[in-house]
Amino acid sequence: MEQFQILKEKKELWDLFIRKEEYNPLVLDKYQRFAYYLSGHRNILEPEVSKFLIENGLRVEYPENKKFAICLTHDVDVIYLPKLRTMYNAIKSLKEHQIRGALKMLLSKKVNSWWNFGDIMDLEAKYDAKSSFYFLVLDEEDLDFNYKIEDLEYEIGLIADKGWEVGLHGGHDAYNKLEEIKEKKKRLEKVLGKEVIGYRNHFLRFKVPDTWELLSKVGFKYDTTFGYADMVGFRNGMCHPFKPFNLRTNEWIDILEIPLTIMDSTLFDYMKLDISEAWKITKLLIDTAERYRGIITILWHRMYMTGKNLKFYEKILEYCYNKGAWITSGERIIEWWKKYV
Repeated sequence: MEQFQILKEKKELWDLFIRKEEYNPLVLDKYQRFAYYLSGHRNILEPEVSKFLIENGLRVEYPENKKFAICLTHDVDVIYLPKLRTMYNAIKSLKEHQIRGALKMLLSKKVNSWWNFGDIMDLEAKYDAKSSFYFLVLDEEDLDFNYKIEDLEYEIGLIADKGWEVGLHGGHDAYNKLEEIKEKKKRLEKVLGKEVIGYRNHFLRFKVPDTWELLSKVGFKYDTTFGYADMVGFRNGMCHPFKPFNLRTNEWIDILEIPLTIMDSTLFDYMKLDISEAWKITKLLIDTAERYRGIITILWHRMYMTGKNLKFYEKILEYCYNKGAWITSGERIIEWWKKYV
């Protein structure tokens, strides 16, 4: 696009877009991530690059004349919960007067399991929404192993048959290992019965630009890892999908990034916001996406689908629906966005 040629002439914005400061960083966090607190870019709540592109001729349209879009996503980290965790969640639900939810946890035939795929899809369908579920494909000796992907063939098939997306959630070290990404993609595709095109890495571990290059080589169409764990907002100033640029090769990478904007644990665990504060900044980001006819990605873990966190999630869906957003999966966004790249 000609707007990106103009962008190259704006050095500060171009460096932000390509994340120049993330090449050869001196310091990383304990998970080997480039964190927000390490960045020199502080105006993260404003998509400065997208704003520039819109002001210089980028015109974006969405299906059914929607104003902007929400890429709705879930990382499937855990299926089977420890018994103590199940009891804790049940007690928490009772305290919040969620009696039905507490009883469901305690009396379910699948004790200690987090089988809420159907509930999530039903809730999203209420707001004419679809989403993406990213599944871990791990072996028993792997860190954070909780379930065997082959045991979920029925549930995964049901998700896909209803029109929701199934993508790959790469393990801890996959972001830096070509063969691991390739092998886990093939395993998930065998269970799903079709090509897997979407990816997000566990713990948002990511290396610029290497991870994009690996994902492109394996055949992924898009990634949606690219956001900070410790801060919501626009990591490289974009609230639109984009092709990454490799500063080392001076070439565009053949993959699309739908950057991550909001994660549940970022709001409540890293930033330690209360419900009121979390809603204020969430609403700000949604309104900002609307202003620039953009797309923001929301990651809501299935473990946050209880009590106040579930109500917060539904509040997001209701607010976006009432504002005329296209609320959908990464897969559908990528299919639509092809016309702009």
